[in-house]
Amino acid sequence: MTTQITIRVDQDKCQGHARCHALAPELFQLDEFGNAREKLSTCSDPDLIEKAHIARANCPEEAITISEL
Repeated sequence: MTTQITIRVDQDKCQGHARCHALAPELFQLDEFGNAREKLSTCSDPDLIEKAHIARANCPEEAITISEL
């Protein structure tokens, strides 16, 4: 069975540090103010899932939520 996750960035918490984008540009993009947005809302690629968890762990504002489907 393949694991699938959802990725969300809380816009109220994000302060534009851009660590998530630096660590996982495949999953996160920056808006015109430098705040992160999800590039993909769901993901099943094991390498990208690992990157998502690393990005979440490195977010100083704890703005990234990952949930398994």
